[in-house]
Amino acid sequence: MISLTINGQKATVKKGTTILEAARSIGIDIPTLCNDPRITPHGSCRMCVVEIEGSNKLATSCSTPAGDGMAILTETKKTTEARKTVLDLLLSNHPLDCLTCEKAGDCDLQDLCYKYDIKESSFAGEKLTGEIDRSNPFYDRDPNKCILCGKCVYVCAQLQCMSAIGFSQRGFQTHIAIPFEQELDESLCVSCGNCVSVCPTGALAPKKKEKFRYWETDSVRTTCSYCGVGCQMDLLVKDNKVVEVKPAMGKPNEGLLCVKGKFAYNFVNHEDRLKSPLLKKDGKFEEITWEEAYNVIADKINDTKKNFGPDAIAGLSSARCTTEENYLMQKLMRAVVGTNNIDHCARL
Repeated sequence: MISLTINGQKATVKKGTTILEAARSIGIDIPTLCNDPRITPHGSCRMCVVEIEGSNKLATSCSTPAGDGMAILTETKKTTEARKTVLDLLLSNHPLDCLTCEKAGDCDLQDLCYKYDIKESSFAGEKLTGEIDRSNPFYDRDPNKCILCGKCVYVCAQLQCMSAIGFSQRGFQTHIAIPFEQELDESLCVSCGNCVSVCPTGALAPKKKEKFRYWETDSVRTTCSYCGVGCQMDLLVKDNKVVEVKPAMGKPNEGLLCVKGKFAYNFVNHEDRLKSPLLKKDGKFEEITWEEAYNVIADKINDTKKNFGPDAIAGLSSARCTTEENYLMQKLMRAVVGTNNIDHCARL
């Protein structure tokens, strides 16, 4: 363990911890645009610069290891001017359409410009203009809003392990591209949407079926129902409708989702979705309560077991349940009903 001071506060952390991680451990926020704790620090955005006592240059806190006895300042005139210059340069090649941008209210660049009072760029000159790639069925890619933070590239390569996208060309012409400058639908992309989830601007945005602003939504933590892994996610809800899904950090998925978890949520809002049990009476299905449904199921099982024996009953479980729920299902069949007739829909 090592000890250092950050803005006068003492922090004790493990050797090898970065300055950024040390600051966060004691509740000090350092602004970033490219940092993600799950990927290798690369210091692309330069927003997280800090002053280290005894050094005449600013250090990127996301990639600089904390040292024993260090004295660090995170908000000084020097760091503030450096961050303002970075934002100024980013806006010089960025559309100022925040009023109509779909990412407004959930944009890290917008938040930092507000924090440091950057309204427009002082640098006049050429701006890159590219075609919006709408070839992917689930999200759009707008290269004009990309700030080259690299989060999408590294999440795709290091976490999703696909390397479907990368940096192309150098200098002012640098941009995120598909190999051979193809469109997304011709790449290795599996449409997991993890790049979309980490994008700090509107460069990557999900195709929306409902028009909404992020401040109009409520976030509801839940478990994905598509398989038994139990991925955690946040449903963004407006007017009692799910309008978007965001992956949640923590076990077991650590902020990642597959294409189903990220984009296949529209069944929740579908008008034909069953919302209560149905029982056929006189040839027609009628809604009943769950209590009534459980009584019907129990009566049917008991009658069948009494008249034909337990092996006349079988249970079919689901891959869309958790492991624990599947365990309870086989326990019900073996211990309560008294049969080994239990199977699973994923075992072909």
